[in-house]
Amino acid sequence: MVAAHVILVVLAAVLAWGHVPGAAAAPPLRVVATTGMIADTARAIGGPAVSVTALLGEGVDPHLYKASPGDVRVMTGAGLLLWNGLHLEGRLGEAITKLGSRVPVVCVTDSIPQDRLLRPAGAGSVPDPHVWFDLALWRFACERIRDAIIERAPDAADGVRARCAAHLELLDTAARHVQAVVVSVPADRRVLVTAHDAFGYFGRANGIAVRGIQGLSTDSEASLRELNALIDLIVERKVPAVFVESSVPRKAVEALVEGCSARGHAVTIGGELLSDAMGAAGTEQGTHVGMVVHDAEVIARALGGNVPARPAALAAWLDAAAGRAP
Repeated sequence: MVAAHVILVVLAAVLAWGHVPGAAAAPPLRVVATTGMIADTARAIGGPAVSVTALLGEGVDPHLYKASPGDVRVMTGAGLLLWNGLHLEGRLGEAITKLGSRVPVVCVTDSIPQDRLLRPAGAGSVPDPHVWFDLALWRFACERIRDAIIERAPDAADGVRARCAAHLELLDTAARHVQAVVVSVPADRRVLVTAHDAFGYFGRANGIAVRGIQGLSTDSEASLRELNALIDLIVERKVPAVFVESSVPRKAVEALVEGCSARGHAVTIGGELLSDAMGAAGTEQGTHVGMVVHDAEVIARALGGNVPARPAALAAWLDAAAGRAP
């Protein structure tokens, strides 16, 4: 009976870690990810089977980022290069495309059904790249990352599959919480105004109207006509707050606040949202799930919502991400 129990424990270890105890462990797969959101997801799914480097850190705008010689060296040495695609990486995308013949490159969004991608009016055929804000849609990216890691680290397959399944459950729990947070905002106040149009998927998933001063990319500027139209909307709907973003300069949002004030409507800056980059490492905002939860709660509080308590499983996960004691 004891021997059988030991065998079961050993088998469980093999399934979880992907190698036989006592055997030489394979070195972790070197994964390079463009954004923090992709890097965080790859770490959660890959676990000890991967060593992950993110090219774009806290507060970095991927739309405007250009690869440095150091970035090219890092990408060239990768065992797997993960990127968002959908034109998010802008100028960095050119370097990634050129590396495709030398490094295994995987676009994490290429398995998302085309009919679930947003194509805002005026953007032509270019889809909205900010898919990580719909936690249900991000499941496709998780599965794409899982499969890419397993293809290049097959000995770790069982552990990778198990961690991916657990992460998908976390996404589901977080998605339900985020929806409850947004629903707590009075219906007539569910208007999210930010520096650029990064929250379309967030709005669709959670039932809130979204308006950005700039378009999908920060590599563009709003016209005076567009700015005035946005001021009209804020004044008409009596929107109480607008939001700045950590990776985008504040000046356009501040101009919006001044324009509303000149029209007799006082609107405040409700807080700083994380859009194209996560927060600092070692904080809950320094994770993909944490940044989305953070944004939802900041938005709801500023717009008059009554933010519900976090589900126990989600709260525990975010506490662990931030290094807080249970």
